[in-house]
Amino acid sequence: MEKHTYQPIDEETLFLVSQTFKALSDPTRIRILHLLFEKECSVTEISNCLELKQSNVSHQLRFLKQLRLVKYRRDGKTLFYSHDDEHVINMLQQTIHHARHH
Repeated sequence: MEKHTYQPIDEETLFLVSQTFKALSDPTRIRILHLLFEKECSVTEISNCLELKQSNVSHQLRFLKQLRLVKYRRDGKTLFYSHDDEHVINMLQQTIHHARHH
């Protein structure tokens, strides 16, 4: 039988993992990520679609961008946001699927 040695998580990885789970623990951020999985959107589009204040959307996007969960591209004066991490989106989709089947 093969022996497995325990490999502790380094502090930076541990911090990033905890911040990712923190991001996914907020209903508003989940809604935004779910929408951005479906399509690229501006802050105005996100705000209108999810019925949220633009300032709240901007605040949440800033948090998600710092974790590299969303990215943006500029078109003139408008920023268009999209998801930036397939791993997290896959985890989110699987969790939604899990929740809907219980």
